[in-house]
Amino acid sequence: PLRSLFVVTLFLMVLKFILIVLNSTMRIVLSLLFLSSFAVKAQDTNRPILARTSGKITMLSYGLGEDRLGGAKAGYVDTNVLVRIIDSTKDLYRIQLSKSRNAFVNKSDVARDTVTTLKPFYLTQSWSVRGDDHYDYINLSMDERLPYKSWMEVNPSKIYIELYGVQSNTNWITQLKSAKEVKDIYFNQVEDDIVRITIELKHQQHWGYSINYRNKSLSIKVRHQPKSLKLSNMLIAVDAGHGGSNTGATGITSKALEKNYTIRFANELEKYLVRKGANVIMTRTRDTTINNTDRVLMLQERMPDLLISIHLNSSSNKTVKGVSTYYKHIGFRPLTTTILKRMLDLKLNEFGNIGNFNFALSAPTDFPNSLVEVAFLSNEDDEKLILDPRFHTKVAKKITAGIKDWLKQVKRSA
Repeated sequence: PLRSLFVVTLFLMVLKFILIVLNSTMRIVLSLLFLSSFAVKAQDTNRPILARTSGKITMLSYGLGEDRLGGAKAGYVDTNVLVRIIDSTKDLYRIQLSKSRNAFVNKSDVARDTVTTLKPFYLTQSWSVRGDDHYDYINLSMDERLPYKSWMEVNPSKIYIELYGVQSNTNWITQLKSAKEVKDIYFNQVEDDIVRITIELKHQQHWGYSINYRNKSLSIKVRHQPKSLKLSNMLIAVDAGHGGSNTGATGITSKALEKNYTIRFANELEKYLVRKGANVIMTRTRDTTINNTDRVLMLQERMPDLLISIHLNSSSNKTVKGVSTYYKHIGFRPLTTTILKRMLDLKLNEFGNIGNFNFALSAPTDFPNSLVEVAFLSNEDDEKLILDPRFHTKVAKKITAGIKDWLKQVKRSA
């Protein structure tokens, strides 16, 4: 009996040991499976989601910073451009432009692409440069519609374009003598997946350029300087700020609405420009709601020689007053400075010339433009001027004189 009891006890001890070992082994196996599954999920999470730009005007933002006009903008890109989504906020997607560059885009301006398979790399192909009577055209063949950013430089005048997520395989650039504004064009592979294009211009003044895709070829359209720099040969767009449901600022004592007075200044400017021989197009001629995207698209369709946008300023500080002009692109600054100088003849305070301004109608690179904040509705002295029809006529004359000064300045530097 004792021997039997010993055998049973030993058997139970061995069995218990085996169960402990098996239990530990199962735990290790399950843990490894869990970690493996987690790693796969983490890998899937880090894999970019492919999408295509779909908005009428897709704007890339540098970051998540905000002001009353939105965050700082890198520039527009064309529709159907392939982007890689790597993160998300409430209203924005964070997209990966290249290994080292990111940007943000409005969620409403992109659509998921479940068809395209991301390639390990994309290439640039051959280039061509040619011109006609109004534009020079640069066409760059590529494997895919990829994101880009552009900017202007001055003294000497240049256009820079960065292509993201691409490697250069360009072995020739065909340049025809029909090109009249592009002095020279070349590129550098500045990073493994960033190609920077440099376009040197013949004239000091930038007259605008447009970038879009035709199929998978990037097309850059560079505007010629007009043959005649007389006001009578110019097509000038005049934009009356706000309108309809977008009322703008309100007068401090009169409660006058900005939208009602920008149209009065704009109409007076139109009349005076036409009297001087210019052709004029208006973004609005009555109290109607037109969003800024539609205004930009309309202007890009009509392609004026220049744009003047009229607004009235406002501040929480009632003592702040004066006139100011605004630009985003450095190549368009000269127009804003000559207009401001003429406006100061009206004995208005100088609020200043403001660059890199984050306003939708200052953002297009297609034509020179200037935003004019005539005066402050929030200041009693300025408000009295704004309400005076005689002041509307004076402003129209001074803006016109500023445009003519700019054209003379361009002619001297040609």
